[in-house]
Amino acid sequence: MRNKIIAVNAVIVLIVGLLAFAIVKTQLSLATSSTDQLKRSAQRDAVGVAAKLQLDGLRAERWLSAKAADPATRAVLTKATPDARGDAARHLSDQIANAAPAALGAKPSIVAVVDGNGKILGRNGSDLGRGDDVSATYPAFKEALAKTSPGSDVWTDTKRADQYIASYAPVHDDNNREMMLVIGVALNDALARVTEASGGRGVLLVNEAGDVLANTQTSDDVKRAVKDGAADVKNAITTGNVIAGGKDEVLFAAAPLDGFGEKKSAVVAVAPTSLLEGANGAAYSILGAMALGLVLVVAGGWFLGTYISRPIAVLEEGLLAILNGQSDKRFELDHAELGGLAFRIDQLLNQLMGVEEDNTDEQGRVSKAPTAASFGDAYSVDRSGQGGGAPALAQEPAEQYYTRLYSEYIAAKRSLGEQVDHITDAAFRSRIQGMEQEAASKHGRPVRYQVQVNGREVVLLAVPL
Repeated sequence: MRNKIIAVNAVIVLIVGLLAFAIVKTQLSLATSSTDQLKRSAQRDAVGVAAKLQLDGLRAERWLSAKAADPATRAVLTKATPDARGDAARHLSDQIANAAPAALGAKPSIVAVVDGNGKILGRNGSDLGRGDDVSATYPAFKEALAKTSPGSDVWTDTKRADQYIASYAPVHDDNNREMMLVIGVALNDALARVTEASGGRGVLLVNEAGDVLANTQTSDDVKRAVKDGAADVKNAITTGNVIAGGKDEVLFAAAPLDGFGEKKSAVVAVAPTSLLEGANGAAYSILGAMALGLVLVVAGGWFLGTYISRPIAVLEEGLLAILNGQSDKRFELDHAELGGLAFRIDQLLNQLMGVEEDNTDEQGRVSKAPTAASFGDAYSVDRSGQGGGAPALAQEPAEQYYTRLYSEYIAAKRSLGEQVDHITDAAFRSRIQGMEQEAASKHGRPVRYQVQVNGREVVLLAVPL
């Protein structure tokens, strides 16, 4: 029985657990790994990063324009000799570089003053690069210099070792000479600042040829996938729209940097593998709960099976003993579920053998069995030792005593209108002898019984000898 209880409940737990696992895993997979949803997530990230880069560029332009309008800035550039102007330009660049982190939230990699011909007058921290022609390398900057308009652009040049998000603003010195204040932030630093809220597998800055200019948190597989999808990036730059691309396990979206120079760069955001990190773990936690359920089923089934099987084994052994001739065998089973069954079996045995149930306590006093309504007064045996005629009973031969007691018991039963056909002399005698042995062990001396009619009940009175 114990194994059957465990097996049935274990199968139920397995079926429910595996079904719940399959349903949850399927639903989570559909909800978090949909290709369309992943692409939309990448598009949102790409648009957000591009907008932040453009906003940072605009902030830098406005801040530089305010610096350019400052009379102190123009005064620095009024030196008469080229060397003096170069030193003054370097000094001004150092001042702007020191003030930039507090104003823009980023530390610039380069701050320079460029003259009207597009050549560097001076830069922060070093005299290197003085006289370099910036306008020849970056056509968009040359155009802005000619129009004396501010702007921002992505500057990358292997020869010059440039990798900046550059912002610039025109400045007029007291001699009405056109110059530019230029500030550049390293590409990786600029991306790191604006990609903190992105939820994908990295953000890249890519040119129209598909070359990766800068990136954050990306693997080589992602870079190769973006390179292979260069057509999607070029399409985004050409049309000015956000384009989703990629295939297999690498999905991305490209958003053009519209406000940057010649518009030849785009932000590429790579979609995450899942919209909800750890979603698979949620499904597998069901398997853990199922395993715990199986352990509890085994433990609970073991205790429940033991609770039921032990009293059943007692009943089976007792009935086998009765079948083997132990007619005085009765059950004293204290069990919430099977105790009542054992009591009814005792009653059935007493009726079949023609002997009333022994309801006396350890001192020979009559006990009362509870009923559904109240406590009754019907008892068939009285071992209180109140019966009389002990000398006569002691002298009466045993055979004569048992024959007479049986005759008187049957006559008393019939006088009350009860059926006695099922009560045989042998069964009655066996039961009386068993009761005498039990009573003798309690009282420490032999006991015989007398028949007495107590109202509508026949009672056997115990008489110690």
